[in-house]
Amino acid sequence: MFHVFGALAEFERNLIRERTLAGLKAARARGRKGGRPRKLSPKDLKTVRALLRSGDVSVSTIAEQFRVARSTLYRNAGASP
Repeated sequence: MFHVFGALAEFERNLIRERTLAGLKAARARGRKGGRPRKLSPKDLKTVRALLRSGDVSVSTIAEQFRVARSTLYRNAGASP
């Protein structure tokens, strides 16, 4: 009896997975992208990189100015701690 229920559950799980993947594929075809939106735009990243290269402004100040965490700058702008 448990074997039959297990087989049905596995079958249902595979159906759910197929429907989910099909839905994601259809959303991508409509131009939708998944995930969290980026906090810094490409223009902001250029500005951040320029500020970091100049060395005149601290990482903490840059992070406050762009309202992001320092770790976000390190990860996205290529700064090293």
